[in-house]
Amino acid sequence: MRSKVTVVGAGFVGSTLGQRVAERDYADVVLMDVVPDMPQGKALDILEAGPVLGYDSLVIGTNGYDETANSDIVVVTSGIARKPGMSRDDLIRTNQGIVTQVVQEVAKHSPNAILICVTNPLDAMVQLAYKVSGFPKQRVLGMAGVLDTARFRTFIAQELNVSVRDVQAFVLGGHGDTMVPLARLSTVAGVPLPELIPAERLQQIVERTANGGAEIVNLLKQGSAYYAPSASVLQMIDSILLDKKMIMPCSVYLEGEYGINGLFVGVPAKLGAKGVEEVIQLKLTEDERAALQKSADAVRELIGVMGI
Repeated sequence: MRSKVTVVGAGFVGSTLGQRVAERDYADVVLMDVVPDMPQGKALDILEAGPVLGYDSLVIGTNGYDETANSDIVVVTSGIARKPGMSRDDLIRTNQGIVTQVVQEVAKHSPNAILICVTNPLDAMVQLAYKVSGFPKQRVLGMAGVLDTARFRTFIAQELNVSVRDVQAFVLGGHGDTMVPLARLSTVAGVPLPELIPAERLQQIVERTANGGAEIVNLLKQGSAYYAPSASVLQMIDSILLDKKMIMPCSVYLEGEYGINGLFVGVPAKLGAKGVEEVIQLKLTEDERAALQKSADAVRELIGVMGI
């Protein structure tokens, strides 16, 4: 029996993710969106690519939650992007209302699902989803670090003119300008990054990584990134549905790890059939630990705005 993946929000990130999952050919896909007929149209288009690319995944679009019932994984991309003149607090409260409604429906129709949040501000929205769903911490997580790490690896590979496959890196912390790229623990074909790139240049790459999303927004003029974000969620889905036990940085619930308690923060986690199966604790320097704590404090401040 095929797995079932629901993507709530069929915008650029959601529909591209739906396409990527369908092409994997191990799960059926439901695209759900409140815009009439839009998810149905996108789903039909993806479905009709099957004979050409050779996948048999069933892809359907819907404006309700009945078709999403009994999903194995539900990805939440719903929400709005920050608009000119909109305060950060306004954005948070607007997306809080959207994500609350979505997660309530998801929990009702797919009580055993694993929930992956993509909506920004990411870490705060995952915390909200955890509270609203009532799911155990292993089944609620957020996509951020995988994307941030992908950007970091891309810039490193470009700098050194090497394959991205040879670059291993980690980015911890919240999704935003307080993220913590761990250059010290990053390697290229096993060689520590600080031995390959001068400190000053490395710091520039770290800063570009932290501003990676904004860089794309500024280039696009309208909208934000969706190719790399959807690919990042796909990697998480692969690891969960195929029980790969891959270790990747995700926003997960911490209960004392890294000195942080009761908060979703980006750290390395092992993802398998049960969701978050283990939090991997790295030995951090005092500076790295302080930076991670600063990132956690920023997440805690956003949660305070939501009043949860």
